[in-house]
This record gives sequence, structure tokens and C-alpha cells, in this order.
Amino acid sequence: MLDPELDSFKTSVALPAYAAVAHGYQLDRKESWRGSIVMRHPNGDKIIIKRDAGSGHYVYFSVRDDNDNGTIIDFLKHTQSLTLGAIRKELRPWIGMPPVPTPTFPELHPTTRDRVRVEAEYERMKEASYHPYLENERRIPRRLLRSKRFEGRIRLDRHGNAIFPHEDKDGLCGFEKKNHGYTSFSAGGTKAIWMSNVFPDDDRLVLCEAAIDALSYAALFPNAHTRYGSIGGKLNPAQPALIRDQANVMPAHSIIVAAMDADVDGRKLAEVVREALRHTGRADLRFEMHEPEGYKDWNDQLRGKRRDFFPAAQVSGLEMK
Repeated sequence: MLDPELDSFKTSVALPAYAAVAHGYQLDRKESWRGSIVMRHPNGDKIIIKRDAGSGHYVYFSVRDDNDNGTIIDFLKHTQSLTLGAIRKELRPWIGMPPVPTPTFPELHPTTRDRVRVEAEYERMKEASYHPYLENERRIPRRLLRSKRFEGRIRLDRHGNAIFPHEDKDGLCGFEKKNHGYTSFSAGGTKAIWMSNVFPDDDRLVLCEAAIDALSYAALFPNAHTRYGSIGGKLNPAQPALIRDQANVMPAHSIIVAAMDADVDGRKLAEVVREALRHTGRADLRFEMHEPEGYKDWNDQLRGKRRDFFPAAQVSGLEMK
């Protein structure tokens, strides 16, 4: 049976404000976004707070502990080991009188439980300084993977899979998983667009079918003013609009390159990019198609070259930190 008071705590007590005032958590602005607030505690705990689209409850999960998640009721049980009676006493001032002074936090837009699970899994992965599969099998130069362009845009899970996060207008919505003989997508996730880091002086956007192809393209044709993206293969209905949005935020007079596979399906995808560009309504943007020469995709072309194909000078424009 629904307990109106407990339900009110879950919806009316802003969990970010409560965690900050009552328990000393601090906002991590860099990692927070429109649908997710990331907070850290001096003891090393890191929690991610969202607003459930179905119930309206504030929900959280701890990156440190898989079992530490739920609503503000669960938060108090885990952090303070309080009984329900003690929780009621603790939270009643937060929904009545006297008011509790609270700091201001960004508004949290509702999100689905699937997205919460996707982000929880992603946050437990690490940013790796090397990627054995990408470097050894796919021949992606380590210097490229460590460059400012791609820093933080590829993670490594506990199975050694290379992880490529997909984001839509609300942030992280899923991720590609790639390894030897293995391609998958996050359970409950949705394909959108994987993007490299972007910089204000970029004047080219290269869109490929797969993230590994985008990395390969960057290795084959290094350019310090190019940002890279991938659609993860076959398009879903939401992706053309996301392609349009990525093109639309490019600086004036930029070039949008459809660098898809050299086959019929790749050329169809290139036409989708052309059409998305047309829907921006911007006459200053220029469209180009670029296909691999003598190979099906860009990684085939990269691997077809000798291992010493990449002297250090070739990637000098992709500065490392």
C-alpha cells in the first residue's frame, strides 16, 4: 500500500540539496548534465542522482557500491542506518515547517530507469591509458587514443571491451562495446551518436558508421581542426535529427564529411547525412562524401598499411596533454 508521506519525501525532497546540506556531498559540475547530477563526498563516495520519469522520485546510485541505490529513503538507510520512524522524523522538516535552507542545484529533467542503469554501468568503467584491442588488433595508434581530441571518449570495461558512449540531447543514452569477434550495445541503451571531443576552432565534422572507423579516419587523415562522430551502424528513427543537430552546431563555413563504408548501404547512409545537412537550413555548410580506396571500411584501409605507416609527425596536430 502506498504511504503518502514516504512518497512525498521521494518526490518533494530534492535529493541533491539534501545530500549537500545534511551529508556534505559536493556537486561535480564537470560530470553533471541535463538529466543527471553527480556528487562526491570527502570519504570518496560518488553518487549520481536522477529524476525518474514514471514516478517523479529522485533516485540515486553509488558508483562505489552496486547495492547502494534507490530513493531518498534508501539513501538514509545506507548512509545512516535509520529506521523508517527515524527517517520520517529526519525528513519532515524538509517538506513542512520550518523550512530548511538549501543551496540551488540545476533542475533535473525526468529520465527512465533504463538510462539510470546504463549510466550506472558506464560510470563503473575506467578511462584507460591504453586499449589492447584497439591498438594491437585494430592498429589504432596509442598517440591518437591519448590525444586531446579523443581523451575521455573511450572507456574500458572489466572484460577488456572498448566502450564508446552514445549521447542524445539529454546526455548518455547507451554505449557500443567492441572486442575481438565481439560487437554489442548496452542492455536497455539507445543508439544515438558517439562524438570525439569538440573545440571552438573546428571546421570539419567527419561522420562514420562505426567509432573504430572514425578513429581510423583520424589516423589516416590527421587534422587538428576536425571533430569525429559515428552512428553505430544501421540508423534508428531518432538519429537523422541528431546528425542534423551535430551539423548545425558547427562553426560557419564548416565541411560535413560522410565517410561511410564503400558499399551500397554506406552510400545510403551518406545520403541521410546529406539530407540532414539540408534540414539545417544553413547555406554556409558544405557536404562531402569520402569512401575508402580499395577497402570496405576505414579500419580495413588502416590495417592494410604497414605498421610503420605513422611517423610521430603525422599526428602532431592531435596534441596530447
